[in-house]
Amino acid sequence: MMRFVEKMRIRWQLMFYDVVIYAIVITFIVTTYGLAGSSLQEFTVGATAALLCLLICRTVGKVYSMIIRYGGVHVYMRLFATDLVALCFYWPLKYGLDLEHMTSQRWLIIMLLNLLGAVGMRLMYRYCYRFGVRRTRKGDFLRFLLLLFAGDNVIKERRNENKRIRIAILGAGRLGAVLADELLSNDSAAYVPVCFIDQDSTKTGREVMGLPVLTEGEDGLEDLKDYGVQEIVFAITNIINTKKDTLFKLYKAAGYKVKVYDFSVADVAKSGKRMLREFDIDELLFRQPIVVNNELVSSYYKDKVVLVTGGGGSIGSEMCRQVAKMAPKQIIALDIYENGVYDLQQELRLLYGDKLNFKVEIASICSESAMRRVMEEYHPDILIHAAAHKHVPLMEKNCIEAVENNVFGTLNCIELCEEYGVGRFMMVSTDKAVNPTNIMGATKRMCEIIARAHSAQKGNKVVFSDTRFGNVLGSAGSVIPLFKRQIANGGPITITDKRIIRYFMTIPEASQLVLHSGAIAKNGELFVLDMGQPVKIYDLAVNMIKLSGLEPFRDIDIVETGLRPGEKLYEELLVKSETLHKTDNDLIFIEKDEPISMEDLANRLQLLREALASNDDEAVRVAMRKVVPTYRTPEEVNCKAEQAAEMQNVKVVE
Repeated sequence: MMRFVEKMRIRWQLMFYDVVIYAIVITFIVTTYGLAGSSLQEFTVGATAALLCLLICRTVGKVYSMIIRYGGVHVYMRLFATDLVALCFYWPLKYGLDLEHMTSQRWLIIMLLNLLGAVGMRLMYRYCYRFGVRRTRKGDFLRFLLLLFAGDNVIKERRNENKRIRIAILGAGRLGAVLADELLSNDSAAYVPVCFIDQDSTKTGREVMGLPVLTEGEDGLEDLKDYGVQEIVFAITNIINTKKDTLFKLYKAAGYKVKVYDFSVADVAKSGKRMLREFDIDELLFRQPIVVNNELVSSYYKDKVVLVTGGGGSIGSEMCRQVAKMAPKQIIALDIYENGVYDLQQELRLLYGDKLNFKVEIASICSESAMRRVMEEYHPDILIHAAAHKHVPLMEKNCIEAVENNVFGTLNCIELCEEYGVGRFMMVSTDKAVNPTNIMGATKRMCEIIARAHSAQKGNKVVFSDTRFGNVLGSAGSVIPLFKRQIANGGPITITDKRIIRYFMTIPEASQLVLHSGAIAKNGELFVLDMGQPVKIYDLAVNMIKLSGLEPFRDIDIVETGLRPGEKLYEELLVKSETLHKTDNDLIFIEKDEPISMEDLANRLQLLREALASNDDEAVRVAMRKVVPTYRTPEEVNCKAEQAAEMQNVKVVE
């Protein structure tokens, strides 16, 4: 009941202001132009009749039941429509009351001026409600006007704004304006914008959405204090990563929390919605992402049947997402682990419904009969081979499984591709295949050797390509999720060695690289991405702690545990840099790898089969050293690590 009475008070209050505006208009017309031949009584009757028409039509049209503070154009369109109806009702009423001296032109002018005043009053109320929160003289004046418009209750609501986090929006462009409008229109939002920051001199010193635009960088830090800013929110879509790096460090050093109004890199394919969020770890690296020729890639995969092995994994599932955007004829995600492909199936079903022909197959790449069944049923045009055991320490303990799955599983896929006339075989490789020091890296190098040997066969119609890249941010088993869990548990963060470095890229980048290389492959190429500078894992750990709002070695410790079996201090991306060739993308190179003969390949595979038959991990390790000549012990590499070019080219992440 009390809420009903309160609503009625607000409606009557709004009606009262409409009456005041009407009286002001009438007074203005009379004092300026007089009664124009009509008597005072006749003018009073006409003015009263017109006012009643207006109020009745606005009440029936529910103008006084609308919440103006959240209203948009429809508020003013309804006001215009009800006043037009009131004008139509007034004309026959005028003649019925015998107001012959009251000219229609005069009352049309009165009604239009009154409509203009009513709209202006509502706009002023919205402006006062939105910007009366500021701690400035202007804000004080707006709160005074708001008190006149709406009384104490609304003022109390606005006082709660002081509990909201005051933010400065970095970027006074379209995206920043959208964010400001969302927050200013939402009373329940945890944030309230108080200013913009921009480098454009044509914007600084002016206002956007009623908020001042301050200078970007150190010159604007003092102004931020004056506005009581607590956090900085990046709202720029086209900022280069090096500049993002500089600004991030500047505002963090000044004591501000820094957030982003953007897509989460990890969830960009899922919701497509922007949100306020923390910086993702890949943004912490501030490396410019790879740019691919989307038109070329899309046209290649359009109307193709694409089979992705390891389709439930980090890379395989992302490649399914990317291919799904390119109008393929069909996608088949094959994996031995059902949970990953099930989640992917549900995700793609929500996004595309029946528009995408997406199938799931649960099978092992090592099973010739299972893979043959899949080939027989779907006859794929393209096979993207992302299935592999990849965890280095686990594979050091399980050499037999690593060779059976990675080497002979790959061989099984290649031979079936040749038998069933698959047009293209694209394999996902790793930087650990370059001068490998562990079983996992050695098996992937052996897979490259197998693919290259088959590509050189005369009469082979399958086009082969390998794509080699470094560590993938956020993938299952990678260091980033591990660090996140350790921080969430209160630490410590464990690293194997403070000197260790790695190359990094994002999951979408890795997937796009594989797809791009597959589209441009002629046959037998080994594609390599210029991944920029490697990153020291220790620096990564320190900055992840800081991003979590904690202090390294005070809140969270970092502990060295020693290098694991098969682990080396740095990774290499290229085998023979002098043989590199550029592609149409400046970040993608081709390493020409000389093929071995099929006879040589058969001998190497026979050595591995014999070692597997012994059921002895050490025998398998010895055999791998024979079939992969570049396979060395970690000690051989690590003792000379300080002299390696990769160790001299480390990017410092601060």
